[in-house]
Amino acid sequence: MALAGLLVADLHFNSLGRTRALLNTLATPVFWVADIPREVDDWAGQHLRSRSALIRDAERLRRENLLLQGRAQQMASLQAENLRLRALLGSTALVRNDVQVAELIGVSPDPMRHLLVINKGGQDGVYIGQPLIDAEGLVGQVVEVAEYTARVLLITDPTHSTPVQINRNGVRAIAEGNGSLDALEVHHIPVTTDIEPGDLLVSSGMGGRFPVGYPVGVVTQVDRDPGQPFARILARPSAALDRSRHVLLVFVGAEAESTRETPADRSADPAGGPAGQDSG
Repeated sequence: MALAGLLVADLHFNSLGRTRALLNTLATPVFWVADIPREVDDWAGQHLRSRSALIRDAERLRRENLLLQGRAQQMASLQAENLRLRALLGSTALVRNDVQVAELIGVSPDPMRHLLVINKGGQDGVYIGQPLIDAEGLVGQVVEVAEYTARVLLITDPTHSTPVQINRNGVRAIAEGNGSLDALEVHHIPVTTDIEPGDLLVSSGMGGRFPVGYPVGVVTQVDRDPGQPFARILARPSAALDRSRHVLLVFVGAEAESTRETPADRSADPAGGPAGQDSG
């Protein structure tokens, strides 16, 4: 009866309002604790993703970024070439190549040879002499093809020569490896030639092995001896030859069309020239 009286009094006179408010205040932490699982679930659903999903996304973005950088790195060369061609022909030249992402899976243990192994081979259309680039510039060329892998000779290998031209003025030259990953030597440039430190060297396309316009290196040193007919020129490779994990295989012209042959047929192709050399 007493309880019923309290309920009637509270209903008509709100005599227990302050008590009820105090009890609600004391019960608030209980409500918070009871709501924690739902809050955690909502937060996790909005902000947390599985580690594997994040790794997949990062790998996808890295590959997409590499593709875009590979497409864009010819812009400096194209701008200079366009200015020359507009003055001469009133037209512009566009260079476009198909590419495929590959990953480095091995490095030659021989310190005298700059060789890499990539995870693409004959079944992916890789062919002898195929050029490779990374996000910054020319890396090298394929010298041996297996079914699932291929060996790549870097542009800094002592046996490798790359036809180049000075991007600023179009002067042609040959950049040769000297066994150091951070240096190229440019030979047979007369002492009177307009070439200075900071000049960008790009592939000239001479010899047909490398497409035109890919960055090869930046001139770092020019020594002119009046008693010598040629200047001594050193350049730093544009590509990150000692750091790149992913590279782009560039498919060029008729060679790319012949990739339906077997790897053995391609490795015996006499048109490719000596392994590791690019005539120019």
